[in-house]
Amino acid sequence: MPSLSLLKNRNILVTGGAGYIGSHTSRQLVNAGCNVVVVDNFYSGHRWAVPKEALLIEGDAGDLELIASLLSEHHIEAVVHFAGHIVVPESVTDPLKYHRNNTCCSLNLIAACTRSGVHNFVFSSSAAVYGIPSTIPVAETAPTSPINPYGRSKLMTEWMLEDTANSFISVPEVATQPQDRFRYVALRYFNVAGASQDGLLGQATPNASHLIKVACEAACGRRESVAIFGTDYPTPDGTCIRDYIHVDDLAQAHLLALAHLFAGGSSEILNCGYGTGFSVREILAAVKEVSGVNFSIIETERRLGDPPALTSDPHRLKELFAWQPTLQDIRQICKTAYKWEKTGLMN
Repeated sequence: MPSLSLLKNRNILVTGGAGYIGSHTSRQLVNAGCNVVVVDNFYSGHRWAVPKEALLIEGDAGDLELIASLLSEHHIEAVVHFAGHIVVPESVTDPLKYHRNNTCCSLNLIAACTRSGVHNFVFSSSAAVYGIPSTIPVAETAPTSPINPYGRSKLMTEWMLEDTANSFISVPEVATQPQDRFRYVALRYFNVAGASQDGLLGQATPNASHLIKVACEAACGRRESVAIFGTDYPTPDGTCIRDYIHVDDLAQAHLLALAHLFAGGSSEILNCGYGTGFSVREILAAVKEVSGVNFSIIETERRLGDPPALTSDPHRLKELFAWQPTLQDIRQICKTAYKWEKTGLMN
């Protein structure tokens, strides 16, 4: 298990650190003793979500010159890359927006790192790279075959990271020690949900499409209803099944990934989920239970780009990092999300 003590006094750049997952991770990095620099263009992030102890720079993660200067000026030792567009249906209707922001900006960020000698990189990837898997739960060895541009943009970034890491291995005179080689950990998220237990951080993305957040908005009266997109999937109740992970457990995985790299660990691609699936109907029932609100549900046609079922095999994450999630109860996840939606800072 990588020791989090390796993070103390480390200089970390977090792209998209004002966003949902980025802000939770930045907070944990600060609490671990890191010197955190956050870069965010506030497309979907918020200034109030960034820890006051972090240095906040308004800018674009794909601005090669800006990032290169920040890496040098702040003696950055590792980058955690969250910045990117994440709405699957939008990626289907506007694919170039996703390749421009997710793929091209990631290319520039990686280039800035190699130019500046920053060789530790943690990437916010997605289970969308698997597409419609033939075997459930999905292991990291499963074929990657994304069915939407969002998933393709994430997979292309993984490929760029792999190729960059391999370029250091293939020219040994360039990097004789592990710490001198570019190495990365790509974390393939399943469905991220919930909010910090103290109610100070949560998902505040405008027009979010995540099911638990949408259901909590309906429970708080901010939406007239919640739509179920498709009731004829080959699942027990006809609705899509997903593996939900609490955002704070996911943030912890990023810290462990950084510690792994600082310890000289190899490049890795790891699933981030609990290995348990819940259908859309089950999630809506859980939100109704924790909120006590019987909000309206509308059944409609399938949505573009949605696989019927997607659950993780997270044993590699647990094995390699000794990751021990503490918030995997689905009602607890829904409860923290509802608490945030009802009383969070965004209100």
